[in-house]
Amino acid sequence: MNKFGFDFKHWKGDVFGGITAGIVALPLALAFGEQSGMGAEAGLYGAIIISFFAALFGGTNTQISGPTAPMTAVSMVIIASIITANEGNIDKAIPIILMVFVLSGLMQIGLGLLKVGKYIRYMPYPVVSGFMTGIGVIIIITQLLNVLGYYPADDTDLVDSQRLKAKEALLQKTLEEEKGEDLLSIEDYQNTAIKGAAFTEDEISEKAVNLAKGEAKGVIGTFRVIGRAIKNINPIELLLALATIFIIYGFKRITKKIPSALVALIVVSVVAYFFLPGKYEMITEIPKGFPKPDFRVITEFNLFSITPYIITALSLALLGAIDSLLTSIVADNMTKTQHDPDKELVGQGIGNTLAAFFGGIPGAGATIRTVVNIDAGGKTRLSGMTAGVLLLIILLVLGPLASNIPAAVLAGILITVGIGVMDYKGLKHLNKLPITEIVVMLVVLILTVFVDLVIAVGVGMLLSSILFMKKISDVVEDRTETAPLASFARELPWEDEGDIIKRIGDKVYIKHLDGPLFFGFASRFKNMVQALPDIEVVVMRMDKVPYVDQSGLYAMEDAIMDLNELGIKTVFVDLHGQPLDMFKTFNLVPGLVEKEFCFATFDDCINWMEEHFHVDL
Repeated sequence: MNKFGFDFKHWKGDVFGGITAGIVALPLALAFGEQSGMGAEAGLYGAIIISFFAALFGGTNTQISGPTAPMTAVSMVIIASIITANEGNIDKAIPIILMVFVLSGLMQIGLGLLKVGKYIRYMPYPVVSGFMTGIGVIIIITQLLNVLGYYPADDTDLVDSQRLKAKEALLQKTLEEEKGEDLLSIEDYQNTAIKGAAFTEDEISEKAVNLAKGEAKGVIGTFRVIGRAIKNINPIELLLALATIFIIYGFKRITKKIPSALVALIVVSVVAYFFLPGKYEMITEIPKGFPKPDFRVITEFNLFSITPYIITALSLALLGAIDSLLTSIVADNMTKTQHDPDKELVGQGIGNTLAAFFGGIPGAGATIRTVVNIDAGGKTRLSGMTAGVLLLIILLVLGPLASNIPAAVLAGILITVGIGVMDYKGLKHLNKLPITEIVVMLVVLILTVFVDLVIAVGVGMLLSSILFMKKISDVVEDRTETAPLASFARELPWEDEGDIIKRIGDKVYIKHLDGPLFFGFASRFKNMVQALPDIEVVVMRMDKVPYVDQSGLYAMEDAIMDLNELGIKTVFVDLHGQPLDMFKTFNLVPGLVEKEFCFATFDDCINWMEEHFHVDL
């Protein structure tokens, strides 16, 4: 039965799979939302909207989408930087944050429409491995403060230490407002001093609290205040976090049919609510009712405000694409189906764009939730839509109740997520991998954790590309044999060259080219040609050359011109396909080598040599 493009033949499996995946997604959505800095509701809104619309418009039937560890880690950095740029005021930063998320979603749609999906699979594994392990480390480190029950805004000593900076920041802001677009005058400074003296204690305190929160943001911030956190451990919150971790790992030993993270969330939250009231920090309050659109994304749109984040939005879009399509491949392997990568990117982009309009954080295809959906019977996109509907029902019915969840419980869940997301397969094989791949992985890992996720992936891709070109050029060089015919007894001639060696002497030099001629090989190729002995003819065997790039083309051109100056004739054998097209386009043929010296087979070349050298071959 197929109505409106939906296949209801497997509706029971889809409903059960969607419900199961939705249950698994609930604690993770809340945890990712809290980690992002926008509150637990942002994670829940993202899970609802992305799951439904990515399934509706996507290209992977069984994909369950929503906030994921990599997407949340990148979003957290973006959110923190925009909040910092807006004086620590999250209300002022929210419209810009959501604009960036909308832009990222639109970019994903664009990637799908441009048919970029099929190229995502070429991301080098060492880059993926280093990035994923780095994401895991970031999640674990940034949750340590919550596990210890330390909240910078509640540390009066830390807040007081920021009061002087707070006054300076407020004065600087006032001075900039006085200046406007003109040069500063004495009157501006006088007005700033008058307004500075009028700052209220509440204004200074609010700014100091925001600065204190900023001091503890991210991995570096955590290390900066970890000493204070250890001195001010809240044993109750530490106990709640450890209990959550214990239940998550312990319950899996009993059964995997019920999500252990959900069991931990419910059990520890209920115990804390009834037996430890007022002794723990709760998550941000989840609003009642349907998610409401934030029209400030449109009404307060300012190109200048999001311009600094365009590259960041693109990196988020690319990460979401990679995250989703890797999960799609897992789904294909399990279901023996084939996803549409470009349609999947469009679906993910639509989901992320709409989620941003409603205040949700970005997401992608989630591997664990997708696997759970397939195992539970999900077969079509109805399962992903069902998961989104279930989460919406939970929001409407249990939203206010969920506001009582301890923050330490979500921190405990995130610690297990961080541990699980790391690439243990790659780490386990470190001692067996080539040193170049180890270097790439470690560089990406370190840059991901301590510098910037976007820079980490960019540097990793650049390093991988350079090292790959080096490897391929070495391979091509090793497989490229050059020898005068007379010395072929010491070389391995190609099969069709027979025993003509003794008949012609050192007048001909055969160059075997095996592999692509590209920029990684161009300089070596030219050097090899210049080192040729005193001969009359060079035979370029192009049988096994599938591709020539611009660098390879110019290297060949220079080599032929050098040979021509020396009075040495160049002939081609089996010049075909893309190399032939390139040589014709740039007039190597017939400009430097006439068509009559481009032989289809080596036998044709032998016939020409018989006539040229007046020998019987």
